[in-house]
Amino acid sequence: QVQLVESGGGLVQAGGSLRLSCAASERTFSRYAMGWFRQAPGKEREFVATISWSGAYTVYAHSVKGRFTISRDNAKKTVYLQMNSLKPEATAVYYCAASTTAQAQINVYDYWGQGTQVTVSS
Repeated sequence: QVQLVESGGGLVQAGGSLRLSCAASERTFSRYAMGWFRQAPGKEREFVATISWSGAYTVYAHSVKGRFTISRDNAKKTVYLQMNSLKPEATAVYYCAASTTAQAQINVYDYWGQGTQVTVSS
């Protein structure tokens, strides 16, 4: 099975930047589309970004478009989320997930990491 481990979360001031990483334990990592989701307390888990296995296709939530960038390094079996111009509403637990297709719909993702906390202060 695929094991995913997120890292890079923390506390950052509004307007600052963070880069999240998600490392996979599976040799077939390059054949999976990867996604980032986030969940704030009392809110449902929401889509942030996804990237195809080749890296050629990406989709972003409207709320982060132009500020966040998803990328992947298949040699390192790692997917990244670069977050710039962070706003307090970005405060959430961020989850990495793997899917056979690069979609925004949460139920297409088969494997999930444990999440990493991102807190943006105002």
